Amino acid sequence: MFVRLAEQHRQFVGDLVANLQALALVLEKRGYLASCYTCGGERNSASFMVSLGGNHLIRFLVSDYGITWTEMRDDRELMKLEGAEAIAQLQELANLIKYQVEPTMALSSAARVV
Repeated sequence: MFVRLAEQHRQFVGDLVANLQALALVLEKRGYLASCYTCGGERNSASFMVSLGGNHLIRFLVSDYGITWTEMRDDRELMKLEGAEAIAQLQELANLIKYQVEPTMALSSAARVV
C-alpha cells in the first residue's frame, strides 16, 4: 500500500511541476514576469514565481517535502498557505489568466484575494 501511495505522490508532484511550467509560459506571453525552475529532469520539485506589478510577488514551491504559496508585497509576506490551500490559491491565479485579466487589473484582483 505505501509503495503505491509513494508512486501516486511522485506522479502528482510531476503533474503539478509540468502545470507550473506551462503556467509560467502562459503568464510570460500575457506580459507578466514569471519563471519556473526545476531541479533535474525528473520533475520532482519546482520553484514558480510571478510578479503582478507594484512590488507584488507570488512564489509557489513544490517538492517531496511539501507545497507552499507565499504572497509578498514590498518584501513583506502577506499570506503563506500550504498543501491543498496553496493549490486552491494557484487555481485562483490560473483563473485570472484564463479570463485574460491584464497585469494591471490582476494586481487589484489579487489584492482582494488577500
